[in-house]
Formats: sequence, C-alpha cells, structure tokens
Amino acid sequence: MRKLLLIIKREYLAKVRNKSFVIMTFLSPILMVGMVVLIAYLTKVNDNDHKVIAILNESNFFSNEFIATTSTSYVNFDDVSLETAKDSVASLGFYGLLYIPDEIHIEKVCDRSFFYTEDAPSTDITEKIDAVFQERLRQSRLLELGLTASEFEKVDTRFDIRTATFDGQTNVKGINEIKAFIGGGFGYLIMMFIIIYGGFVMRSVIEEKTSRIIEVIISSVKPFQLMLGKIIGTSLAGITQFGIWLVSASLLLLVAFAVFDIDPSALNTSAHLQTGMGANMAPPIPTADQTMQLYAQELFRIPWVMLIFFFLVYFLLGYLIYSSIYAAIGAAVDNETDTQQFIFPIILPLMLAIYVGFFSVFSNPHGPIAVGFSLFPLTSPIVMLMRLPGGIGEGGVPVWELVTSILLLFGTFIGIVWLAAKIYRVGILMYGKKPTYKELFKWLKYD
Repeated sequence: MRKLLLIIKREYLAKVRNKSFVIMTFLSPILMVGMVVLIAYLTKVNDNDHKVIAILNESNFFSNEFIATTSTSYVNFDDVSLETAKDSVASLGFYGLLYIPDEIHIEKVCDRSFFYTEDAPSTDITEKIDAVFQERLRQSRLLELGLTASEFEKVDTRFDIRTATFDGQTNVKGINEIKAFIGGGFGYLIMMFIIIYGGFVMRSVIEEKTSRIIEVIISSVKPFQLMLGKIIGTSLAGITQFGIWLVSASLLLLVAFAVFDIDPSALNTSAHLQTGMGANMAPPIPTADQTMQLYAQELFRIPWVMLIFFFLVYFLLGYLIYSSIYAAIGAAVDNETDTQQFIFPIILPLMLAIYVGFFSVFSNPHGPIAVGFSLFPLTSPIVMLMRLPGGIGEGGVPVWELVTSILLLFGTFIGIVWLAAKIYRVGILMYGKKPTYKELFKWLKYD
C-alpha cells in the first residue's frame, strides 16, 4: 500500500508541477471566456455587413411588402429594363436584384420572379424573400375563397400554445433542450478529460519503457501497483485542474452577474410566474422581460451541485476504465506512432456516446436508446450526464437507472483493470516488436 501511495504522489506531483499544466489550468478559463466573447463579437461584426437589394417591380401585386432591417435595405428601380437594372446593380455594388415581372395573376408573377446576385445568395436573404412571396400568395388564395380583410386578419393571427404545470405554474419552451445542451457540455468535458489524461498515462508508460527506467522500477514494485498508481495519480491531477476551473468559472459568473446587473437572489425567490388564482386557472401571458426572467430562473433551478457531484463520479469511473486501456496500450508498444491502430477503437464509444446521446436525449430522454446508452458502461459517463440536468426521480432519471449505471461502471472498471494488468505485466518488458490484436489476446491468457 505504501508503494502504491508513493507512485500516486509521484505521478500527481509530476503532472501538477509541469509548466504546461500550470499555464493551461489558469489560462483555459480565460481562453474559453475569450473565445465566447470573440465569437459574439465576430457574429456582431458579420451581422453589421449591410446588404442593399434593388427591386424592379413591374407588377401591381407588391408595393411595401419588403421592409428594410438593420442588415438589409431595398432600393426600387422604376421605368428601366431588366438588363439596365442588372448593369446598374453590378456597377453600384448592390447585393442583388429582385425582379418581379408584370403578369395578370399573382401565381404567374411569383412563378416568373427571379433574384439575381453575383454569387450564390445567403440562405438568410432568400428565406426573407421567400417569406414575402409566400405570405402574398396565401393572402391572394384566401381572398379568392371569399374572405374579407378583417376575416383574413383573424386567420393570419399567430398562435402559441401556453404551457403550465398541473399546479398552475408557467413553463417555458425549449428548457429541456437547454438542459440537454448543458448535460452534453458536461459529457463533452468527460470525453476530453478521458482523451487528454488517458493520453498522459499512455505517454508516461511509453517514456519509462523506452528509457528502460521501467526495468528498475518494477524490481521493487509490482506492475499492477505501478499501473494503478499512474492512473490514480493522473486522475487526481485532472480533478485538481477541474476544481480550479470550477472556482474560476464561479468568479467569472459573479462578474457576469455584476456586469449585466442580475440579482441571483431574485432567481431563487420565484421559480415560476404564479397566477394568484389557483391551480385550475390559466396563468397570464408573460411579457418578453418576464420570459427572459423565467429562463434565468429555470437555469438557476438546475441541480448544479448534484450535476457537478455526479460529473466527478462519472469522470472518475469513466477515466479509470479508459486510462487502464491506455496504460495497457502504452505498455504494449515501443513508441507513440504504434499506438494509432489501438486508439480509434477506444475513442469510438466516446464519439458514439456524444452523437447518439444528443440525438436520443433531445428527442426522448427516457426512450430505450437514451436509457440503454446511459447504462452501457463505455458510453454511460457521457449519456447519463446529458440526462441528469432534468433531475433524479419523478420527471428525471429514475433512481434505479442511476444506481445500476454506477454499479455497472464500477464492475466494468474492476474487470478492465484486471485484463489491462495482464497486458501491462507482459508488454511492459517487451521491446522491438509491434504487437497485434492476436498477440494481445494471448497475453490475456497468461497466468
């Protein structure tokens, strides 16, 4: 036990004292926040690119339907030919020309209309133009059926269903998707931690093996103790880094609250808009500000402490499983180039968990695919984290699924460590030969 603790301490200190580890630990939160700010700034700059579209309208069906916005404006051409209009648009540097021909019926007008541009137009612009034509066609078709202008206004009124809980509390739309994104972010962090720190274990084993230091080490330490010490020491370094990131993120969050004048206590006092008229009465329609407040309240009500706790649990168990495999691969090869044939089968379940998890959890977090992948040990650390923002118990992840998932992870860890130790014990002293899957299977049979 004492030797194992010494190895853990050695691996931990070797990682946390590394200059790159220290720099990235404190620099990563700043880089992530900076990246978000940069993306927001670049998006704003991109949206500020003002587009001018010329309209040559020869018909009597369109007059003021094309309304200018902050990013798009329209210029009307009158009494010119189509070719002249094209030349004028090109010489003036306008974004494009919308040509609306003169026809008796609106259907023919829309069918013969064209939008001319120098290059392929952006989808955002064409969708706006399509929406104008579609709306004008719909108005014409309804009027042909005998609807008056007032009747058409009633038909054209947009409807949004209001949602509420059984006790009369207002719900907000899209919150489940937001929760799935948050859980997906935690799952993605687990995948990145596994790949990065698993690679640390593998490279550490390869370095000690190629430098022949390993021969000296295992003369006083059992190979299994050495492998386990490397895995645990590196995982503790990862938890240390995550803890620092968590504190940094909390400080940045407080700064964001101060900058945007958000009162955290207000988010916790009223989780939903209340009607004041009983559970059997419909809640009032919230204003835009109230809707934003509801979203903030829902995000504040996410069980963050529980989510972070289970993030650590699933990170540890998932990391222990995969890092054991990484350690076995490092022991089986002589250099990092030879690891490529073994790396992809390890990363594949993690990639599968990310993509399948997003599709299944978004559509049905309690469906058979989501449940199955959140129980399967090689994918559960990611998929289960996507489901947990919805809570545990009623309406969230059933307790039995959570317990079963953790037990399966722990049992799988024991089994994989036992198998990896067999490969590690043989491969750590093998030099000058590239192992195949067949040879690795033989090593598993050795006593």
